[in-house]
Amino acid sequence: MIPAFGENYRFQWEDLGDIELGRPNLGPQLPVLVYRLAQYTLREAIAQRYGDGAAGDILREAGWIAGREFCLHILNRSQPLTAFIAQLQTQLRELSIGVLRVERADPESLAFLLTVSEDLDCSGLPITGTTVCDYDEGFIAGLLYAYTGLSFSVKEINCWATGDRTCRFDVKLDQPLTV
Repeated sequence: MIPAFGENYRFQWEDLGDIELGRPNLGPQLPVLVYRLAQYTLREAIAQRYGDGAAGDILREAGWIAGREFCLHILNRSQPLTAFIAQLQTQLRELSIGVLRVERADPESLAFLLTVSEDLDCSGLPITGTTVCDYDEGFIAGLLYAYTGLSFSVKEINCWATGDRTCRFDVKLDQPLTV
């Protein structure tokens, strides 16, 4: 997945501002409750105006931008895949985004089955029977795009909101590699 706008978006990492300067007393930490309040009310406002499908698409595209920018500014893209994933796992845990595990990996075809436990977006949500981690799907696709330059399809197949205790994502290239 690469959004229709591709890399042509206005957001820049610097738009996040100087958090240390701006929050000298409160610091950079934020309760999950506040993050989810912003995310789920934004999702609801988009869904009310454009429908549930569009809300998911928009969150997925926003996640793609965030994942790409996160990779470009936080991760070392020049390291081998195993080291890249190890660094990603460390960063996601340190930033309290989630606990990433690789259940299955095929480095040749760049296909993965990933889990994220204690996921920032959904762990602890009521069971609704539907997956809700559209933003995460985009985030993972954007990360991998920034690392490889290739477009990935990321589909959440298990979610806390479907009754599972971890999020599980099926990750594969949009177009298979040709030899």
